[in-house]
Order: sequence, then structure tokens, then C-alpha cells
Amino acid sequence: MRLLVRVMEARNLPPTDPNGLSDPYVKLQLGKQRCKTKVVKKCLNPTWGEEFSFKVEDLNEELVISVLDEDKYFNDDFVGQIKIPVSRVFDADSGSLGTAWYSLQPKSQKKSKTIKSCGEILVGVCFSQNNVFIDTNANGHHTSQVRRYMDTITESPSRSFSEQSYSSSPGRSDENSYSREEKSSIQKNFAVKFAQIFNKNSDATYSIPRRSIDLSEPPEVAESEASDDKSVDQSSLENFEEAMKAMESRDEGNEIPGNLPGGVLVDQMYVMAPRDLNSLLFSPDSSFLSSLADIQGTTEQQFGPWKFENGGENLKRVGTYVKAPTKLIKAVKATEEQTYLKADGKCFAVLASVSTPDVMYGSTFKVELLFCITPGPELPSGEETSHLVISWRMNFLQSTMMKGMIENGARQGLKDSYEQFASYLSEQAKPVDAKDLGSSKEQVLASLQAEPQSDRKLALQYFANFTVVSAVFMVFYVLVHIWLAAPPVIQGLEFAGLDLPDSLGEVIVCGVLVLQCERVLHLLSRFMQARVQKGSDHGVKAQGDGWLLTVALIEGSKLATVDSSGFCDPYVVFTCNGKTRTSSIKFQKSDPLWNEIFEFDAMDDPPSTLEVEVFDFDGPFSEAVSLGHAEINFLKSNVADLADVWIFLQGKSAQACQSKLHLRVFLNNTRGSTSTIVKEYLSKMEKEVGKKINVRSPQTNSAFQKLFGLPPEEFLINDFTCHLKRKMPLQGRLFLSARIIGFHTNIFGQKTKFFFLWEDIEDIQVYAPTLSSMGSPIIVITLRQGRGMDARHGAKSQDEEGRLKFHFQSFVSFNVAHRTIMALWKARSLSPEQKVQIVEEESESKTLQSEESGSFLALEDVSMSEVYSATLAVPIAFLMELFNGGYLDRKVMEKAGCLNYSYTPWELEKADVYGRQIYYRFDKSISRYGGEVTSTQQKYPLTDKKGWVVEEVMTLHGVPLSDNFNLQLRYQIEDLPARQKSCLVRVFIGISWQKSTRHQKRITKNIYSNLQDRLKAIFSAVEREFANR
Repeated sequence: MRLLVRVMEARNLPPTDPNGLSDPYVKLQLGKQRCKTKVVKKCLNPTWGEEFSFKVEDLNEELVISVLDEDKYFNDDFVGQIKIPVSRVFDADSGSLGTAWYSLQPKSQKKSKTIKSCGEILVGVCFSQNNVFIDTNANGHHTSQVRRYMDTITESPSRSFSEQSYSSSPGRSDENSYSREEKSSIQKNFAVKFAQIFNKNSDATYSIPRRSIDLSEPPEVAESEASDDKSVDQSSLENFEEAMKAMESRDEGNEIPGNLPGGVLVDQMYVMAPRDLNSLLFSPDSSFLSSLADIQGTTEQQFGPWKFENGGENLKRVGTYVKAPTKLIKAVKATEEQTYLKADGKCFAVLASVSTPDVMYGSTFKVELLFCITPGPELPSGEETSHLVISWRMNFLQSTMMKGMIENGARQGLKDSYEQFASYLSEQAKPVDAKDLGSSKEQVLASLQAEPQSDRKLALQYFANFTVVSAVFMVFYVLVHIWLAAPPVIQGLEFAGLDLPDSLGEVIVCGVLVLQCERVLHLLSRFMQARVQKGSDHGVKAQGDGWLLTVALIEGSKLATVDSSGFCDPYVVFTCNGKTRTSSIKFQKSDPLWNEIFEFDAMDDPPSTLEVEVFDFDGPFSEAVSLGHAEINFLKSNVADLADVWIFLQGKSAQACQSKLHLRVFLNNTRGSTSTIVKEYLSKMEKEVGKKINVRSPQTNSAFQKLFGLPPEEFLINDFTCHLKRKMPLQGRLFLSARIIGFHTNIFGQKTKFFFLWEDIEDIQVYAPTLSSMGSPIIVITLRQGRGMDARHGAKSQDEEGRLKFHFQSFVSFNVAHRTIMALWKARSLSPEQKVQIVEEESESKTLQSEESGSFLALEDVSMSEVYSATLAVPIAFLMELFNGGYLDRKVMEKAGCLNYSYTPWELEKADVYGRQIYYRFDKSISRYGGEVTSTQQKYPLTDKKGWVVEEVMTLHGVPLSDNFNLQLRYQIEDLPARQKSCLVRVFIGISWQKSTRHQKRITKNIYSNLQDRLKAIFSAVEREFANR
């Protein structure tokens, strides 16, 4: 026997928070069973609308319903409670107290003196018979229902689950009423029978509102299971189609729901119309589910008929089945409730809620699955396609410490199950091939034809206005007047050939005529210039291989006007990665039709945004007036959804008129596989950063894309642990990719996540370490005005111009992080002119070239000490191979304990000055911490051309206090003419301290001693290699 409780709403709750509001939720308890509703934030009249089911074992128990206020940092505040004895519900007519308002009471009488009113709560309480909510208006006694139910069980033991679950409660006549004494006398007898009957069922129950309408009438006589398997219920098919038509007629045009946060299980397009795919998956006559159950080993699968609920607002059905056993879990019974959220004939959304109460902690959660079916692009053959996306989430009804384990187990089970689902569905419906989609794009673009424009018709339409007509009429009128008038008489200041106005009226008429003619000439000039600009970029083919962006401009709707004519002369400008494409001008149109195609030259990197702006043409020498603008963000939009999209324009006039453009956007990669592109991009970035960048695994990239909701072509380059400085430092991770910089943290369940584009960044600065930054330099990123507003919750401040500033500090490897950020920013957001300017500024600030020393490397002014000097029995040409990046360089460095040794080729930076980058890891024999080294080397000849100088700036990573200093080395190699095949090597070292530390002497001593040993090992290895040649 089960007790159903509906918690509807509450009103007039007392405020418990300082803001004068509350965050109320309801906690229910019956014996040892506990559950609670969701929390309604900042509300004194909350609405929950949730239903709970309790197993009743003792009629003497009380149902306690408490209202509490959630508090994040302290204990939840008690608001009020009510207590309902279970026996009171059992003794009520039809076993139901109905839905009524109850006054909330304080815990004790003492508190009632201080709190005048605790508010009221609307609750419905009743007993459940075979998982059906008993109608409170039914004219039947509870005992008669029990008898009829027991008779049904006895007479029809083979009745299916669906027939039992959806059978209506029988009524009784008014004269068969029982007195209070009779009720109490049979109470004990039937209490035991109730427990025996209902305890056989699963704990998972699903309530059906009393207004539910069965779409298919159940047969009067139960049929055998064999006949059910062999026959097809035609009435159920007809009723399902009628239900779909009813849902379609009631559709209010709501958007299809988004994917559930648990993840996507199936994402595939099929060569099948959406309506047919919906029928295949959810129609009662479809054999898909039963066949899939046989494949997966599912048994006892039974689904009830589809029913309308809540006055026809929802369409639901319930089914049960027994899942096949696995290695970890035995066979378990599951109950699934399917509900249509949307069905408009083209798009379908079904939410399935699955409960498995027999598994461990099964009563604490439900698995929810969302099936979304949307139309796909039409194939060249004319066939329709459907896009099926199945996503999932865990809905925890009660808090449990095993939440993580439960969610991981469900994720793996769903993944395996829906792999079989997708495989079998592919046998029933043909998946769409990517090649077919590509040809579909070509077909769509080929079908577009620009509207033919006749110059005569355009001129007639353009000049057919009051200004031109009135000017022509006045000119004609004046000419006729001149022809009819007599020769004027010379008077006043006139003379032969000069005829001046003789009255004020003539002056006014002449002025009006001149102004009208001037306006007509302006219109004529504007028309001629516009015809020159006709379709300037339409049909221009893209050049090169890479990311190819194609934009089809179809039409515009309700474009704003700038004059009193009610029309405009619009044209559209598309901008992507600094390149623009311009459409033709449409004269005197508010709903223009273009049908023009624009292609951007292939780009090495995928574009981030496409900027669209509509202008009104006003002549070649007048400033264009913007009619609205929009931005398409490829990181936040699905490329498949952009194949046919209406975009609304921004701007005061555009938003007032609800202006929009119809576009078709296609983004394709013509250069090769994604892995090849990633490797090429990383190799290019290695030169900028001076450090080897490893390719991340597909699992890491997938997690990165899921974290920020990025498209599959986005890949992670590097990530760093750091602090985000707002009011208080917030520890998290900074993620860097080719197009975005993002930050994520999850501390004590409080998540902070945002990202912005590299193109949004206006400036990057480094602030000196402060006490508040814990002695670490601060990277300050300033965005452009109005950009990155989605990430403003992570900004430390916003200046007067509206630019957001983000502060990042406490990097483990500050130098690597700073170089990587600067390299990606320069590569992505700066124009070639800006890049040259920054390089020149850096070279001016860092280069310390002097005539005395000949030093070209950007070294600080530090004292250099000689740590090694030796005469080697090696020719200078052979010794310089140690720095040339060849076989000797790699072999000697690896013997000296340098792991993963890599370098870039020497590049000419100035006359006789070459530079390169080096990266390697220390072997444990060199440093017990391991650690990484990134260094920059420059070499140039001595002034007498009889030797070389190699200068190096070395940065250590992963070594204690490595951020406090940099090492600067100078190798001076001179030829010894007096001794054949010999050269003199002198090595100098200096330490540039970035931050002060009390361990400077100790660190200096350790570096000097280890470097001397390392240099001896390196040059001894060179001599041995020369001797073995």
C-alpha cells in the first residue's frame, strides 16, 4: 500500500533572508522514508508541483511535511510544518483528503508567540491503488474498490501490466455507504491484504492524473499473450496518428529543447523523414523496440498506450521491462515513462524518465533521456533527412554520497546500450553519408540565382518619386513660359545678356527650381555609382586550400528606412579575418531579394566570427548609414545549423523594425585531416613559444570541447594552473586553444567558467609582483570595447570606456605561460602591420648591441663570470657542429643528460647574426626534480672572423624557485693558429634575478658547480667523438 503526496505550492511564507525573501523547499518524512522538493530561489509564494510516493507499513505513522529555507553556509532555516496521520487518510472517503490548503505550524508553542504566521501550503494526499491516483470525486467506497480490485486479480491473472496500470477505479452507488464503525471494523482485515497485494509490485510508481484519457479502449475480455504477439492493434496505430495531429494543432511554436547536460549518446542523420523516424521509434505498432530488446537481452518488455494528461496538454505512456544482467549488476526491472515535449509535424522531442528501484540506491535517482528529431538538409536525390540527437542526465531525487559512482556507472551502461541502439537503427534507417551532404551544399548553392535586374526598370522604379516628377514639371513649365513670354524689357541694373529677377516671387521660384534640380542631379549620380558597384563580389571564387567559408545571401526582411520614402537602398558587407565581401545594392527595397554567393579565400586557421552589417547607399561621397549589424560566432553555433538560418540584426532602428537576413553559411576544410592541421599549427607555434608543444589526446580534446561547448575542430594547445584575481583570488586552470582563451574552476561545488576570443583582446600587459599577487607577476588582459560580455563575471574591473580587464597570476611557470599567451595572441588577433610594430618595439627595448662587446642577444646588464676555459684538440669547424643542430649536437646533449632534446633551425635575424630556440628535459642524474629548459641562442662571428660567440638565455621550469632567475651563458670559441686542429673555449655565466630570495648564494653556488661539471662532460664528449672519426 502506497501513499501519494502532491506538493503543489505555498503562499505568504515569512522572509528569512536579509534581502526580505526566502529560498524555500519542502521536506517530507514518513517513518524512515525521506524526500524533498527542488529549491525555489528568492520567493515567498513558491510553486513546486511535484509528486512523491511512500510505502505504508503502519497506519499509526504520521506524514510530516516541513517547509525550510536553504542556506549555503549555515543550517537551513525552519519555516513551518504540518503533520497528517496516515489513518486519517485511510478513513477518508475514497482514501483521499483531496487537495487543500494547510496552515504551517511552528515546531513548538514557544515559537508561535514570536511568529504570527508561518504561511500556508497546498498539498494533496491520497492512497494509491496499483499506481493510479484515486479520483477524489469518485462515488465509491474504499473497501468496494479493494474487493473489485482483488476480484480482477483473481479472474484475470494473465492481464498485462498496461491494462492493470491504466484501468479506471470502479464506482459505487450512494446507498452502499458504510458508517464509521463499519470502517474501523474492517480496517485491520484489509490493511494486511493491502500490504500483501501492493508490496508485490516495484517501489517505483508513476501517478496518472484523474483527467487522463486513454487513446485506445481496452478490450472487455483479456486476450492471451500469444494472440497479443501475433496481432497488430490497428486502433492504436490510428489513435497514435490522431494524437500526433492533435499535438501538431496545439503546438505554440516553442523551440525544441536543448541537449541534457549529461552528454550526447547518439548524434546522427538518417535518410528518413522526421515523421517516419518518430513513428519508427515511438509508434505502438513499431517492432523496433521489441527487436532491439531481443538484441540487448531485455525481457518482459511491455509498453502501455499513449494517453493525454492535464487536460490534453501532455502525451505520455509508461512501460516496464527487465534489463539483462551484466558483470556487475544482476537482471533488474525498470519502469520508463515517455512524454512528448514537442510534436509539430517536423520536429519531435520526447523525454524518457527511467527508474530502477531494485538496484542499490535505486530510489534516489532517475535516468532521463531526451530524444530530439529535427529535419536535416535535403539530399540531391530529393530525399528528406532527419537529425536524431539523444542526450541524457541523472536526476537525483535524494542526496547521496554515492552520487559520483552512480553517475559513472550509468554513463558507461548508457554508452554501451546506445551503441547497440545506433547500430540497429542504422540497419532500419540508412545513415546520411558525408559525401551526400557535401553534394547537398553544391546543389543548394547551384539552385540560387540572382534576381535579374533591368536598368530600365530600376531607373523607372528609382526615379518615380515626387522629387523627380515635380522637378521635371517645373522645368517643363518654365520652358513653356519662356516660349510664350514676350522679350523682356531691360530695366534697373540689367543689360543685354543679363536678366535679373524683377520681384521677390521670381527670386523664390528660381531658388526652388535650383534646389530641385540639385536634388535630381544628386539622385542621378547616386544611381550611376550604385550601378557600378552592382554585385562586385558575387560569384568570385576562393583561392587556396584550407578553411573555406562560403556565404549565400538570400534575402532581407523588414529592413529599416532612413528617409520619408518608406524604402531604403540596402547592401550587405561581410567581414571575416580582416577580409570583406560586399553585395549588390537593391534600390527602393525594404524586403530585398539577393540570392548572391560570396566565398572567402582559404584561411590557415578556422575563423572565429563572421561580421555582417547592412548599409543604406547614399552616394559615393556620403557616409554610409548602418541599418543594422550582426555577428555569427562559429564557436557558439553549430555549423550544420548555419546551413539555413535567419539572423536578427542589432541596432536601434533594426531592433525596432525586427530586421533580419536569410543566410546560408558553409565552413569546410579542404586541406586534409584534422590531425594534420593540428600538427602543422603546433609546429608553427613552437617557433613562437620556443618550447615543444605536445599534441593532446582525443580524450583530452573531447573533454575540453565539452567543458566550454566548443565545436569538434577546436583543439587544446596548453593549459596552466593559475589564480583569477577578482575580489579574492580564485584558483583554477587557464586553457589556451587556437581561437579562445578560457578559464574554469570548481571549488566546493562553486563553478566559474568563461572564455573569450583572441580577436577580442586589445592589449596584454604584465604588472610587477605585489604582496596581493603573492610575489607573482600579473598578466592583465584588456578586451576591446563591448567585447567578451559573456565573460564579464570573470573580469576584475571595467574601465570608463566599457573595456573588461582580466587579471591572471600565480602561474607555476610564468615565463612559459606568458610566452604562449603572447604568441597565440599575435598569431590570431594582430594584423601584419601590428605584428611588425610589436617586433620592432621589443627589439628596441631588448637589444643591447654595443661596439665593445658585440653582443646582439637581449641580455640584462648582469655580471658575467668565467666558469670554464680549456684548449680542445678539436678543429673549430667541428666544435661548431655542437651548435648547428646536427648529429653531434643531439648525441652530445643526450649524453650530457638532456632528454627529449629538440631545436628549431638557425634563422638569420640580422647581418651575420643567427638565432634559434632549444627545448629539453633534465635527466634525474642532473636534477632530481627533473625539470624543463627552454632557451634562446644567438651566434655571430668575432670581429677578426677567427672565431664565434654563442650567447644563450636559459629558463628553467619545474625546479624549485626557478621563476626567480634566468641563466645567461656566453660561449667564446677562438681558433689557435699556432696549434693545428685546436681551439680555445671560454664559457661565461651570469644569473639574472627576477625576484629576490634569501637563497641566492646557495642557488648561485649550486648552479656554478653543476654547470662546470656539465660543461666538462659536454666538451669531453666532443673530443671523443672527434677522435673516433
